[in-house]
Amino acid sequence: MGFGTNVKQTRKQKNFTLQELATRSGVSRSMLSEIEREGKNPTLQVACQIAEALDMALSQLLGEHKRQEAIVIRQEQRLIYRDEQSGIERHLLSPSFPSRGIEFILNIIPPGQESGTFPSHRPGVKEHIVVVQGKLQVVLGKNTAYELGTGDSIYFEADREHRFVNIGDLACHYYLVIDSLTVS
Repeated sequence: MGFGTNVKQTRKQKNFTLQELATRSGVSRSMLSEIEREGKNPTLQVACQIAEALDMALSQLLGEHKRQEAIVIRQEQRLIYRDEQSGIERHLLSPSFPSRGIEFILNIIPPGQESGTFPSHRPGVKEHIVVVQGKLQVVLGKNTAYELGTGDSIYFEADREHRFVNIGDLACHYYLVIDSLTVS
């Protein structure tokens, strides 16, 4: 199943109308309708707004959920979300499970591009980032910014808007861990 189909299925399971999801996510009803019909692929920012409004991790809306003792994810099998507008890639390195927990992600931002503003997560959600290549600006809230280079890391409570900007001349590769284990 595709992202849009998973959104529609989840929305119906939660008994949300398109209008209710639009209000909760800040994404227009017409855009949501297009996404659910698989007519449009949303930007990474919009996909995260939808996931947050559905009280889910984006990874859950992107993939199938299987329970196994050990899960090996081969490079060619990982879930990759590509934002067609910006060229940003989001590689899910951990399995996606139906409950909240830990997400391990490799993000790649082309030079001069940015993620767009991600919505606030619920209180208690934490993000950990380490830059493995390039230069990354992390903007928290409206105007608090941190510049990170290769090998630098940052940790923050993600219950505020945040965005990521490649401020270097090369593609910026960074690992992101989203920890929502302690969120009730």
